[in-house]
Amino acid sequence: MPDLRFQSVHLEGLPRQAEFRAARERMELGCGQLTLGGDLGWLEESESGQGDTRAFGVSTSRSFWVQDGEQLHALTVGVNSVGRLPDNSVIIRDECVSRRHCAIVVHRDGACELHDIASKNGTLLNGAKIHGPTKLRPGDKIGLCAKQLVFLIRDDKK
Repeated sequence: MPDLRFQSVHLEGLPRQAEFRAARERMELGCGQLTLGGDLGWLEESESGQGDTRAFGVSTSRSFWVQDGEQLHALTVGVNSVGRLPDNSVIIRDECVSRRHCAIVVHRDGACELHDIASKNGTLLNGAKIHGPTKLRPGDKIGLCAKQLVFLIRDDKK
């Protein structure tokens, strides 16, 4: 089932919809079915009721986050949408931020990348505008207009 967050119905006009759909296709091609599995609910339920990420080779010893000032947003395996709309994984309340501004993809192997989703004002990584999928590293600063998010990885091993 397609991810309803990325259907482009929130956009007005064919040029913007076409640009958004092209960005969505680039993102989906870079994800692969196993990475998208975590996002789209293809994980089998374990006895605890949680998705069993071990079947997809996901390291359970790491957590992925973005920090928006004092607020922390947990990221999951798969596509984490960022924008103004209330159904985004990370909601940013700023009129300059697009409804679907960007996406952070957490791959099943723990690699993470940032995708601009045809936002009007672009997405910055450490001060530079991104033009395609861009690898994320701990401490990277993601700029969305005047907003700045910090990408974090926590090693959960004790």
